[in-house]
Amino acid sequence: MRKKSSDGDLTVNAIAGAFVVFFGMNIPKSKTSKFLGFAIKRKNHQTGETTWMKGMKTFEETDPNDSIGSDYSSRQHPFQTFQWADYTVTPGLKYSYSIIALRGTASNLSESETVNINITTESEDLNTHAIFFNRGAAASQEYTRRFQNKKPSVIGPAAYNWLSRGLYEALTAFLKQANGATYELLGAVYEFNWHPVLQTLKEVAATGAKVKIVYHAFDDETKIKNEEAIADVGIKKLCEPRKNTLKIDHNKFFVLKKNGVPVQVWTGSTNISENGIFGHSNVGHIIRDKVVAKAYADYWMQLHNDLDGPSIKTWMKKNNPAPPTAAYNDLFPVFSPHAGKSVLKWYATLANAAQEALFMTFAFGMNAEFLKVYDQNDAVLRMALMDKKGMNDKAKAKIDKVRRLPNCIVAVGNNIKTNAFDRWVNEIYSIIKGPRVPFIHNKFMLVDPLGNNPLVLTGSANFSDASTSTNDENMIVIKNDKRVADIYFGEYMRMYAHYAFRESLTFKPTNATNRSHLSPNSNWVNDYYGSTGRSIRRKYFSGADE
Repeated sequence: MRKKSSDGDLTVNAIAGAFVVFFGMNIPKSKTSKFLGFAIKRKNHQTGETTWMKGMKTFEETDPNDSIGSDYSSRQHPFQTFQWADYTVTPGLKYSYSIIALRGTASNLSESETVNINITTESEDLNTHAIFFNRGAAASQEYTRRFQNKKPSVIGPAAYNWLSRGLYEALTAFLKQANGATYELLGAVYEFNWHPVLQTLKEVAATGAKVKIVYHAFDDETKIKNEEAIADVGIKKLCEPRKNTLKIDHNKFFVLKKNGVPVQVWTGSTNISENGIFGHSNVGHIIRDKVVAKAYADYWMQLHNDLDGPSIKTWMKKNNPAPPTAAYNDLFPVFSPHAGKSVLKWYATLANAAQEALFMTFAFGMNAEFLKVYDQNDAVLRMALMDKKGMNDKAKAKIDKVRRLPNCIVAVGNNIKTNAFDRWVNEIYSIIKGPRVPFIHNKFMLVDPLGNNPLVLTGSANFSDASTSTNDENMIVIKNDKRVADIYFGEYMRMYAHYAFRESLTFKPTNATNRSHLSPNSNWVNDYYGSTGRSIRRKYFSGADE
């Protein structure tokens, strides 16, 4: 849901996802004299509670000198930024916000322009699309406060429930729809070792539903863990090894059939593993569309037949060509593997078509096709959220070069480590030992998400050569759906803010002795105007022309 409103010189653009309400604010540079920031007040219409939103920075003059980590009302210590988000909302509820420009001095703040906005957060599950992001924030101060930095395997259900944020519950609810002999579940999975999900499939089969799972069974550690879990739960009869894949069966999808007709698909980036469901950031996306579901069922049949590389590429050329012949549709899947780089290049073409903004996630570094897209100094805002900058020094250096462009904003996953000054609590690195991907595992692209014709591309593929030419993969292209775009955008900005802050702390000397305070005058606004990265973001998020 989107709302835009103005009062005098202040304009506010609000975008509500499911768990996020994001604000882009704008005031003309000529009107920023004595402007010290924004106070934001929220009313929760379900509880009736009205509160001033809080931040962690204070004016030095009025600093209460509480312990580091305390937060403070924005009415006394305003937000000195032109973008802000509320990450404490609940899906499907109405909220009212007052965004107030504060002017004057630190000890004498006066309210000036005020924009009032009523907005309702999106429901996770509505009609064609149901979208579930896990919390993706085991590396957080809140997890540490709640669970004393102990792994969820030690804490138990409370930690798992908090980390899941409804993803696990949505997955099992999807599977349990197959209740009785009129239903079938067809699954294609890479990591398949989280016992409770396997147990759910066993229970579904016991109702009389037909269950058949194709799992990654190339000779590696993932295969070993999969088959150990399959044996432990006792569902070997329900499972088929995918042995002839060129590299890996990297899919994570289930097709629900009723009376022989495919009706729904569960897809996304979530592996059926502890880290996949509860650890690093992931999404589960349900699509209720018979055309899409049939396409997935047809693709699943080729995996079930265990086609080798040349055979499945031949099938792809005929049945799921690249570039897609369905590209004019608003909703269609793209499968892999394909011959050559045609699919990867098409993805890059979509990314490069952004008129205003591009947002992408990268788990293992940025492929050369996308480096070319990001390496452009122009008016398009391009943001990248990465688990790591790359797998070697050369790749990391390329990201460092690109992120020096004012319109290219990069955040890399990290956790807070204590130092002499900040006194942050040390955060857990991962919920499992030695993960390849500890923080950002999502695979999605947003092209012009705040425009009238947003594009969302989401699924299992890592935007890499292997993900399009050697792996079994699936992606779904969603055009012109503002609700879907708003949910993905909100979660992107939530994770960006979370990890950009953590990465910024790594640039700070560990022996720092001075605390950063709010600016006592309006000089803080200077970096938000002109040819700067913050200026580009201010204009895009607020919808301002200048």
